[in-house]
Amino acid sequence: MNAADSSALVVFSGGQDSTTCLAWALSRYERVETIGFSYGQRHAVEMECREPIPQALASLSPLWASRLGPDRVIPLDVLGEVSVSALTADLPVASSRTDGLPATFVPGRNLVFLSFAAIVAFQRGLKHVVTGVCETDFSGYPDCRDDTIKALQAALNLGMNARLVLETPLMWTDKAGTWALAETLGGTSLVDMIVQETHTCYNGDRRTRHAWGFGCGECDACQLRSAGWQRYTEVRS
Repeated sequence: MNAADSSALVVFSGGQDSTTCLAWALSRYERVETIGFSYGQRHAVEMECREPIPQALASLSPLWASRLGPDRVIPLDVLGEVSVSALTADLPVASSRTDGLPATFVPGRNLVFLSFAAIVAFQRGLKHVVTGVCETDFSGYPDCRDDTIKALQAALNLGMNARLVLETPLMWTDKAGTWALAETLGGTSLVDMIVQETHTCYNGDRRTRHAWGFGCGECDACQLRSAGWQRYTEVRS
């Protein structure tokens, strides 16, 4: 395997899924960089939470520390300006759209994120673009589906004359499996760090602490994380 083949760019938000994906990439590739996006999200606290996580991961493993490369944040406020979503506007998080999609769905968000990530990966000579999208245990976002990612990979490679690979290590894993994967990758130290440091809550609640981490406990993101934690701990006990 040449150096380019053993390289990755991780779409990293600072949440449970992307942190697990970053640990996955650090365990797999020799050169790993991260990219995040600020798009006017109501849970903007995730941008603050993401900052210390790479170094926390590096402290868990000398190998991971040696592989961890630079991080960059891309401002995409225009996405929040052109979209109507409970994540980018003052709308009830628990409501539903008339088309049946969750109120928190930001149209095209993952398509935009992965397109920008692919541009950066292409310019940086990074082969793999890693994202934590999941079709098994998710909020019903169509841009998290496996078919969407495969179609986007084909379009990006055709459009840039590239051979990038969009990696989705969590695609067929539920939230309990994501917790279990974190334990496999980094033991209970990684699980504890994810509980304490990562942010998932759509309402941006960093005051209320649960066994599974901080959050309001009511939004879809919190409920998925909580239910996954319960199943994960039941299997372990």
